[in-house]
Amino acid sequence: MRTSELAGRVGVNSETLRYYERRGLLDEPPRSSGGYRDYPDSAVELLRFVKRAQGLGFTLDEVEELLHLDTGGPDDCDAARALAESRKADLEARIADLQRMRDSLAELIATCDLPRSGRRCPLLATIATPQPRRSSRRRR
Repeated sequence: MRTSELAGRVGVNSETLRYYERRGLLDEPPRSSGGYRDYPDSAVELLRFVKRAQGLGFTLDEVEELLHLDTGGPDDCDAARALAESRKADLEARIADLQRMRDSLAELIATCDLPRSGRRCPLLATIATPQPRRSSRRRR
């Protein structure tokens, strides 16, 4: 099937397919006699796997690792579980960070209802004040 058909069936654009090819997630397909890429039907399932994994928060590097693990046995299942546990821990840390930011913003928004002395907005003043740096637990 041609690039546009595959892209449409999976819900990505053609450039995404080319990017996945460059990354090695998707094999470069043979060309038709007219010079068009001719993807096998199996590319649909592969790309759906990639999109589902991304929907669970896995990075493309992790998706690549999961693809390699998908063909193995019990040891690969243990490795996939460890990868999923790591991703879950990262998501929990990010959720905690987002909740902290939400709570801080709620407190700042509440200051908008207080009487202002002068013309300076307490919310803007708080944002402008340098804060001590916090150590990040996230991996990059």
